Amino acid sequence: MSGRIFLDARELEHPVPLERGIAALRRLNDTDHFYMLHRKYPVPLIDMAQAQGFNIRTEERPEGVWHILIARHAKIDREELVDV
Repeated sequence: MSGRIFLDARELEHPVPLERGIAALRRLNDTDHFYMLHRKYPVPLIDMAQAQGFNIRTEERPEGVWHILIARHAKIDREELVDV
């Protein structure tokens, strides 16, 4: 069973979302995933995750909220981008 690390960064100011995102990536094992809500696309975090070989799915919802899902394992379903 996989675990989820969740971060709602919509109200957090820079650099807190990046710092917490990096900490979450460090904690991920092969079955966990990191799920983040953000008011903008977190370019530095996504770039870092890609450079480290993570699998990433992103989606901007109509209300302007980015849903970001990052995992070490290859299977990430869009259905996991659930509303919180």
